[in-house]
Amino acid sequence: MTLDDLRVFIAVCRAGSLSAVARDLSCTQSAVSQHVKRLERELAVSLLERHPRGVVPTSAGRILHAAAADGIGGIDLALRRLGDLVRGESGAVRVTTGATTVRHFMGAAVARFRERYPQVTLEFQTASSSRACFDALADDDLDLAWVTIGAPVRGIEQRPVAALPWVLAVQSGDPLAARPHADLTDLAAARLIKPPQASTSRVQLDAALADLDLDPAGHTSVADWDTALLLTELGVGQAVVPALPALRAQEPPGLTLLPVPALPPLSVGWAVRRWDALSPPARAFADLVAADCAEGGAGRDRGGAGRGADAVPVPAQGSPLRARDVPPASGGSGTPAG
Repeated sequence: MTLDDLRVFIAVCRAGSLSAVARDLSCTQSAVSQHVKRLERELAVSLLERHPRGVVPTSAGRILHAAAADGIGGIDLALRRLGDLVRGESGAVRVTTGATTVRHFMGAAVARFRERYPQVTLEFQTASSSRACFDALADDDLDLAWVTIGAPVRGIEQRPVAALPWVLAVQSGDPLAARPHADLTDLAAARLIKPPQASTSRVQLDAALADLDLDPAGHTSVADWDTALLLTELGVGQAVVPALPALRAQEPPGLTLLPVPALPPLSVGWAVRRWDALSPPARAFADLVAADCAEGGAGRDRGGAGRGADAVPVPAQGSPLRARDVPPASGGSGTPAG
């Protein structure tokens, strides 16, 4: 049994096809089959069931696949970390997250990282949801994912960094704009613009609304928070979004942002396959982002990623939430990878 045998077997389980893996590896289907057969001979058990449209793992195959995927992932990360050490922390840090996350949450950290590690490349891969980020971490050669923190995921470590309070965006001419905050009646009557249906942030938002016995009708789903705010400007509806850092610097034109104290904050942070297997540059970048988050919150330590962070305080219910009042948010994503 070799690492190549296990890597090929993992690929076959994910693809459900010997021929597809053969094409990806630029080899013959017979060569792929030989890797699987060698494992079956050594283990004395059938690992795949052949069907007209492909293959699926047997019960034994599922056991091996789960263990091998975790083990190979850890070995690959360890090998990359050793390579970084040998090369003097050169190489690359690969991050997957939502489309607008870097602009909203990571700009300062990226600049400082480039100064500190000029020989290390930062690479970003866009994903549409936290689920897509988790899949990318499992399937690709990626280090970090910035996600909406949700339920545990097998083989993934999630480290909360901050909590983002929700706000309701309304046009400045809307009667609600004069209110100090949005209450349950306001949410019930709103035409809410929400995150995508399958996203973690949408699931958490819908669950919170259901707990409050609310089911607002006529909502629109969008892929990112910036689009949600734009649609509010255009009069499509009212966007319910986290208090993003960019809102502190520049108020969206023609909009007022009202705190929604009835909704629990959105927890965001890092996801990795194994925190202790990250390369030094990857850990350093994660720490820089988390330090930015910590600096933004009053009374927080300059904590590193993985130690968590206090929740971003929900603004007091005394005034509308405008650019100067938005609490320093950290984490999440513009598309909340969430």
